[in-house]
Amino acid sequence: MRLDIPHDERRYVRQQEPEIAQPPAPTEIEPTQLRVPASPLTRRIERLQERARENHAHYVAQPRRDRSIEPDHDRADKRRQVEHRPRRTREGVALNIRGLRLRPEEQALLAETGRFRVLAVKDIARTIYGGDKQALQTDLRYLEERNLVRVDTVPARNDGRWVRPERIEVVTLTKYGKLLAHETGNFPPDQSLYHGLVKPREAEHDTQIYRAYLKEAERIERGGGKNLRVELDFELKHKTQKALYAARKAEPERDLTEIKQEVAERFDLPFIRNKIEIPDARIHYEPDQGSQAAFSDIEVVTAAYRPQHLRAKQEAGFRAYASSSDRAAMSARIEDEHHTLDWVLDL
Repeated sequence: MRLDIPHDERRYVRQQEPEIAQPPAPTEIEPTQLRVPASPLTRRIERLQERARENHAHYVAQPRRDRSIEPDHDRADKRRQVEHRPRRTREGVALNIRGLRLRPEEQALLAETGRFRVLAVKDIARTIYGGDKQALQTDLRYLEERNLVRVDTVPARNDGRWVRPERIEVVTLTKYGKLLAHETGNFPPDQSLYHGLVKPREAEHDTQIYRAYLKEAERIERGGGKNLRVELDFELKHKTQKALYAARKAEPERDLTEIKQEVAERFDLPFIRNKIEIPDARIHYEPDQGSQAAFSDIEVVTAAYRPQHLRAKQEAGFRAYASSSDRAAMSARIEDEHHTLDWVLDL
């Protein structure tokens, strides 16, 4: 017997556990929703950018004006007058050496300073730069910043007299500047170069050797001499001292006076009163006639020279030079010595 008993499906359905309410997920905030107050600098930058965009748009919209093909001669002449010397970056003017652009004036400055060890700034401005002091100062800063030269201020000599203290600017090469001068200079064979300031108290006298050389070189070249080479007293003294030491070491019992005379003859130096006279500089050159080399010895005499020193230089046959102030001081000193200075040339 079957009884259809209605059943309730809900009785057999497993009751689901009540869901726990989850907290709402945090909504992502768009970057545009963050409102950070703009700083005055930010607002200033935005205004400048907006102004730049407006100016650019205005410039693009403007039609280009047709430029005249005819050159403006007046403007070109004015530009040439203001541009009194070539710019460093112009092609063909400066040589690219070891990454440096050296102009002809700078190359000549390195070469002459290396040959004479020390030069006065005023002499460089007068000879190499034709009196253009501004151009010289610009190039000196350029060379000094690149460790090629050194500019020093040294005291002027007073020769034992009471004079107002003065100082002069001088230029010398550094080791790197000497190396670069060898590469850029067109020197004759056996030309020595120097660097560094050795004797600051004698710097003024040494700078006058360059002036004497210029006058003597002009005379030599006027007579047909060429390929001039300078040999300073540093090198001459080194050669004579080396030869004297070698001779005395080889023959200790030999008379010293005889050795000195022999060494003097070997180097074509005068031997006067048991002393080898060495000039401030010797200029070697090739004469116009013949292939035999010649030389000229120059000496810069100053007010510090005593009468006996002057007589020795005169007997040696040196080409002596002196400034006008030194000539006046020496003339007053040797007036009682019955000695004239006609053989001394003006610097």
